[in-house]
Amino acid sequence: MISFREAKIEDISLILNYIKKLAIYEKMMDQVIATEDALLQSIFERKQANVYFILKHEKEIGFAVTYHQFSTFVGKSGLFLEDIFIDEEERHQGYGKLFFKYLMQVAIENNYERFEWNCLDWNQPSIDFYVSLGAKPLSDWTTYRLTTREMKAFIQNK
Repeated sequence: MISFREAKIEDISLILNYIKKLAIYEKMMDQVIATEDALLQSIFERKQANVYFILKHEKEIGFAVTYHQFSTFVGKSGLFLEDIFIDEEERHQGYGKLFFKYLMQVAIENNYERFEWNCLDWNQPSIDFYVSLGAKPLSDWTTYRLTTREMKAFIQNK
């Protein structure tokens, strides 16, 4: 039986564990600097993100991290999916589609106008999956990023 639940404060170590699993899959483990304390502050104290789990027979088999974004043109918020991950041994059984369906329901219940996410260019299995959901890639936008270090360097040089 598949079910879903929002993370609770006592899930901090489980959340960090899933972040590390995702980082290993994406070959980015060297970039993980998150700590349980940082997650506690960001997710539960500042409420900057939401974490959801997918459960099979009441055991977590995956997680998703979301936050809301705002569209000035639409005048409404949207749901942004930062990360989603299903345990490797549970993939290709339809659980990803069920998880997306659940997140779409969250978006609709919160009156979000859009549901968006990013995908690494090399991740063809995920790209194929997203297209199968009816999602369309946005080819007219490029994502840019400044890290804290880069922002501080820029501010100090002004």
